[in-house]
Amino acid sequence: MIGYYVHHQGAGHAHHALAVARELDVPVTGLSSLPRPPAWTGPWVELVPDDSAPSQGDVTAGGRLHWAPLHDDGLRGRMAAVSAWITEQRPALLVADVSVEVALLARLHGVPVVSVVLPGRRGDEPHRLGYGVSTALVAPWPESATGLVTGLSATDRRRLQHVGGLSRFPVADDAPSGTSSRRVTVLLGNGGGQPGPECWAAARAATPGWEWTVLGRAAGSWTENPSGALRRADVVITHAGLGALAEVAAARRPAVVVPAARPHEEQATTARALAWGPWPVLVERSFPTSGWPRRLEQARALDGTAWSSWTDGGAAARFADVLRGAMEETGRPVPA
Repeated sequence: MIGYYVHHQGAGHAHHALAVARELDVPVTGLSSLPRPPAWTGPWVELVPDDSAPSQGDVTAGGRLHWAPLHDDGLRGRMAAVSAWITEQRPALLVADVSVEVALLARLHGVPVVSVVLPGRRGDEPHRLGYGVSTALVAPWPESATGLVTGLSATDRRRLQHVGGLSRFPVADDAPSGTSSRRVTVLLGNGGGQPGPECWAAARAATPGWEWTVLGRAAGSWTENPSGALRRADVVITHAGLGALAEVAAARRPAVVVPAARPHEEQATTARALAWGPWPVLVERSFPTSGWPRRLEQARALDGTAWSSWTDGGAAARFADVLRGAMEETGRPVPA
């Protein structure tokens, strides 16, 4: 049995867990305050939230943790549930994607931990502590995307295993159909901090020759499977979350990337790396209020197959291999 802690902000963490679990021939239990995803086939432990009430006192334990509010029923309940699950199931390994506190809890129960590393500034004391107690560290982006994470210790930089952009969907082998089509798909995140409906309405009004599809809960058009809308698009507009980027890359569609505000400069850092690299993107620092006709035409002219060095279809299998290696290293081998 493997445990997979899935952070509740956004949808990308759950999508990564789904893709990796499919590559393993052992049961994988999801641990999250998110509801069980429809496509999840293994056990799922739904944890009570720990951020629904006003924070109590020093939530960072003097800067040593990210989130540990004092006297909080939610925190107490979710940590107790994870501890009970560990005691009952005796897992071979726990994946932390992402929580320093859950990684520490598992390791204090004697369970090896594999931590997912996200882009941005990760040199604070909690990150260094969580990475330091982990058996392995996984980066879900290609090694060729330099500068995505800063602040790691020299040891952790050497231990970081890049698996590439991790998508739930297979890599497309086609190009947008027809040379005259002008279809744009907007892939909104589920984590907040993105332009409101009025921004998209203005962009749509400024581009009458384009057919727009806007996907996202905030737009009232959420879908669990956006692959069809991505592949029909000539251009995708997306935030800079790793999950969304991997799925755009798997669809092999050029993109306009507008990073959302995130802690530790996560998406801003990712956007900068994309702008410096060979990938088929136009990167904006913030949501543009003008210039959309020219911008979409420029993006449409980019070669979507250049995404192949970001997402090649093998990231989930490589992630699973990291987990197998971690279990072999700690004495609990898992069958291939």
